[in-house]
Amino acid sequence: MTRIVFDTATSLDGWIADEQNSLAWLFAVPGGDEPAEGLLPSGATVLVEGSTTYEWVLAESDIMAHPERWAGFHGDRPTFVFTSRELPTPAGADIRFRSGPVAAVLPELRAAAGDGDIWVVGGGDLAGQFLDAGALDKIALSIAPVALTGGAPLLPRRLDSDRLELVSAEAIGQFARVVFRVRPGTGSAGG
Repeated sequence: MTRIVFDTATSLDGWIADEQNSLAWLFAVPGGDEPAEGLLPSGATVLVEGSTTYEWVLAESDIMAHPERWAGFHGDRPTFVFTSRELPTPAGADIRFRSGPVAAVLPELRAAAGDGDIWVVGGGDLAGQFLDAGALDKIALSIAPVALTGGAPLLPRRLDSDRLELVSAEAIGQFARVVFRVRPGTGSAGG
Protein backbone atom coordinates (compact mmCIF):
# COMPACT_ATOMS: atom_id res chain seq x y z
CA MET A 1 0.00 0.00 0.00
CA THR A 2 1.35 3.39 -1.01
CA ARG A 3 2.28 5.68 1.87
CA ILE A 4 2.96 9.40 1.64
CA VAL A 5 6.06 10.24 3.64
CA PHE A 6 7.50 13.63 4.56
CA ASP A 7 11.16 12.79 5.11
CA THR A 8 13.53 15.68 5.68
CA ALA A 9 16.48 17.01 7.61
CA THR A 10 15.82 19.76 10.12
CA SER A 11 17.77 21.92 12.51
CA LEU A 12 17.06 21.17 16.14
CA ASP A 13 14.99 24.33 16.34
CA GLY A 14 12.74 23.35 13.43
CA TRP A 15 14.11 24.93 10.24
CA ILE A 16 14.61 22.98 7.00
CA ALA A 17 16.46 25.79 5.23
CA ASP A 18 18.06 29.00 6.46
CA GLU A 19 16.99 32.58 5.64
CA GLN A 20 18.66 32.33 2.20
CA ASN A 21 16.92 28.98 1.44
CA SER A 22 20.35 27.37 1.80
CA LEU A 23 21.25 23.95 3.17
CA ALA A 24 24.91 24.83 3.72
CA TRP A 25 24.33 24.38 7.48
CA LEU A 26 23.23 20.78 6.81
CA PHE A 27 26.17 19.95 4.56
CA ALA A 28 28.56 21.24 7.25
CA VAL A 29 27.41 18.49 9.65
CA PRO A 30 29.55 15.33 9.36
CA GLY A 31 27.50 13.04 7.12
CA GLY A 32 25.20 15.85 6.03
CA ASP A 33 26.36 15.85 2.43
CA GLU A 34 26.43 12.04 2.11
CA PRO A 35 23.53 10.71 4.21
CA ALA A 36 24.20 7.45 6.05
CA GLU A 37 22.15 4.38 5.25
CA GLY A 38 18.78 4.69 6.93
CA LEU A 39 18.52 8.46 6.52
CA LEU A 40 16.64 8.43 3.21
CA PRO A 41 13.40 6.59 2.41
CA SER A 42 14.19 3.40 0.53
CA GLY A 43 10.74 2.52 -0.83
CA ALA A 44 9.93 5.80 -2.59
CA THR A 45 9.06 5.45 -6.27
CA VAL A 46 7.76 9.03 -6.67
CA LEU A 47 9.20 12.29 -5.33
CA VAL A 48 7.27 15.49 -4.66
CA GLU A 49 8.86 18.93 -4.30
CA GLY A 50 7.74 22.51 -4.00
CA SER A 51 9.14 25.06 -6.42
CA THR A 52 11.61 26.52 -3.89
CA THR A 53 13.11 23.09 -3.20
CA TYR A 54 13.22 22.28 -6.91
CA GLU A 55 14.91 25.56 -7.86
CA TRP A 56 17.43 25.17 -5.02
CA VAL A 57 18.36 21.68 -6.24
CA LEU A 58 18.80 22.94 -9.80
CA ALA A 59 21.01 25.84 -8.70
CA GLU A 60 23.03 24.01 -6.03
CA SER A 61 24.21 21.28 -8.39
CA ASP A 62 24.17 23.42 -11.58
CA ILE A 63 21.84 20.81 -13.04
CA MET A 64 20.70 22.79 -16.07
CA ALA A 65 24.34 22.86 -17.28
CA HIS A 66 24.93 19.27 -16.07
CA PRO A 67 21.61 17.40 -16.40
CA GLU A 68 23.29 14.08 -15.61
CA ARG A 69 23.58 15.25 -11.99
CA TRP A 70 19.78 15.04 -11.60
CA ALA A 71 19.92 11.24 -11.36
CA GLY A 72 22.45 11.40 -8.51
CA PHE A 73 19.64 12.12 -6.06
CA HIS A 74 16.39 11.61 -7.97
CA GLY A 75 17.33 8.57 -10.03
CA ASP A 76 14.81 7.86 -12.76
CA ARG A 77 11.83 8.32 -10.43
CA PRO A 78 9.12 10.72 -11.54
CA THR A 79 9.30 14.00 -9.64
CA PHE A 80 6.17 16.08 -9.24
CA VAL A 81 6.87 19.78 -8.68
CA PHE A 82 4.08 21.94 -7.29
CA THR A 83 4.37 25.42 -8.73
CA SER A 84 2.33 28.23 -10.19
CA ARG A 85 5.22 29.32 -12.42
CA GLU A 86 6.90 27.96 -15.52
CA LEU A 87 10.22 26.37 -14.54
CA PRO A 88 13.07 24.80 -16.53
CA THR A 89 13.38 21.02 -16.93
CA PRO A 90 16.76 19.26 -17.03
CA ALA A 91 17.27 17.08 -20.10
CA GLY A 92 16.25 13.48 -19.47
CA ALA A 93 14.54 14.13 -16.11
CA ASP A 94 10.98 12.93 -15.50
CA ILE A 95 9.57 16.18 -14.09
CA ARG A 96 5.82 16.70 -13.86
CA PHE A 97 4.76 20.24 -12.98
CA ARG A 98 1.44 20.60 -11.19
CA SER A 99 -0.46 23.47 -9.63
CA GLY A 100 -3.55 23.76 -7.52
CA PRO A 101 -4.66 21.75 -4.52
CA VAL A 102 -2.64 18.68 -3.52
CA ALA A 103 -5.89 16.71 -3.12
CA ALA A 104 -6.60 17.06 -6.85
CA VAL A 105 -3.24 15.50 -7.77
CA LEU A 106 -3.37 12.62 -5.26
CA PRO A 107 -4.86 10.05 -7.69
CA GLU A 108 -2.12 10.80 -10.23
CA LEU A 109 0.60 10.57 -7.57
CA ARG A 110 -0.72 7.24 -6.29
CA ALA A 111 -0.97 5.83 -9.83
CA ALA A 112 2.62 6.90 -10.62
CA ALA A 113 3.89 5.37 -7.35
CA GLY A 114 2.42 1.93 -8.01
CA ASP A 115 3.31 -0.20 -4.99
CA GLY A 116 5.99 2.25 -3.82
CA ASP A 117 5.85 5.22 -1.49
CA ILE A 118 5.50 8.90 -2.31
CA TRP A 119 8.32 10.95 -0.78
CA VAL A 120 7.51 14.58 -0.03
CA VAL A 121 11.06 15.93 -0.21
CA GLY A 122 10.14 19.51 0.65
CA GLY A 123 9.20 22.03 1.58
CA GLY A 124 7.39 22.19 4.84
CA ASP A 125 4.36 24.05 3.54
CA LEU A 126 3.90 21.46 0.78
CA ALA A 127 4.04 18.70 3.42
CA GLY A 128 1.45 20.72 5.34
CA GLN A 129 -0.81 20.71 2.30
CA PHE A 130 -0.66 16.90 2.25
CA LEU A 131 -1.50 16.95 5.96
CA ASP A 132 -4.42 19.31 5.31
CA ALA A 133 -5.70 16.88 2.64
CA GLY A 134 -5.57 14.00 5.15
CA ALA A 135 -2.98 12.26 2.98
CA LEU A 136 0.23 12.37 5.04
CA ASP A 137 1.02 8.97 6.53
CA LYS A 138 4.48 9.37 8.03
CA ILE A 139 6.90 12.09 9.12
CA ALA A 140 10.56 11.09 9.29
CA LEU A 141 13.05 13.64 10.60
CA SER A 142 16.82 13.66 10.59
CA ILE A 143 17.54 16.24 13.28
CA ALA A 144 20.91 17.91 12.81
CA PRO A 145 23.01 19.28 15.68
CA VAL A 146 22.52 22.84 14.42
CA ALA A 147 20.38 25.77 15.58
CA LEU A 148 19.38 28.44 13.07
CA THR A 149 17.95 31.91 13.62
CA GLY A 150 15.22 31.55 10.99
CA GLY A 151 14.38 30.30 7.54
CA ALA A 152 11.88 27.81 6.15
CA PRO A 153 9.88 26.13 8.93
CA LEU A 154 9.73 22.36 9.20
CA LEU A 155 5.93 22.10 9.16
CA PRO A 156 4.03 25.38 9.36
CA ARG A 157 0.89 23.75 10.75
CA ARG A 158 -0.39 22.88 14.17
CA LEU A 159 -0.25 19.14 14.68
CA ASP A 160 -1.21 17.91 18.14
CA SER A 161 0.22 14.85 19.86
CA ASP A 162 -2.99 12.84 19.45
CA ARG A 163 -2.23 12.77 15.70
CA LEU A 164 1.33 11.47 16.03
CA GLU A 165 2.55 8.05 17.10
CA LEU A 166 6.29 7.64 17.71
CA VAL A 167 7.54 4.72 15.64
CA SER A 168 11.28 4.98 16.26
CA ALA A 169 14.07 7.20 17.53
CA GLU A 170 17.75 6.45 17.06
CA ALA A 171 21.14 8.03 16.57
CA ILE A 172 22.54 7.73 13.05
CA GLY A 173 25.92 9.41 12.90
CA GLN A 174 25.46 12.99 14.09
CA PHE A 175 21.72 12.92 13.44
CA ALA A 176 18.79 12.00 15.64
CA ARG A 177 16.44 10.02 13.41
CA VAL A 178 12.83 10.26 14.60
CA VAL A 179 9.90 8.67 12.79
CA PHE A 180 6.21 9.30 13.49
CA ARG A 181 3.09 7.72 12.04
CA VAL A 182 0.43 10.34 11.34
CA ARG A 183 -3.00 9.31 12.56
CA PRO A 184 -6.06 10.41 10.61
CA GLY A 185 -7.62 13.60 11.87
CA THR A 186 -11.22 14.05 12.91
CA GLY A 187 -11.45 17.58 11.59
CA SER A 188 -9.09 20.12 10.15
CA ALA A 189 -5.36 19.49 10.44
CA GLY A 190 -5.03 22.86 12.09
CA GLY A 191 -6.32 21.47 15.39
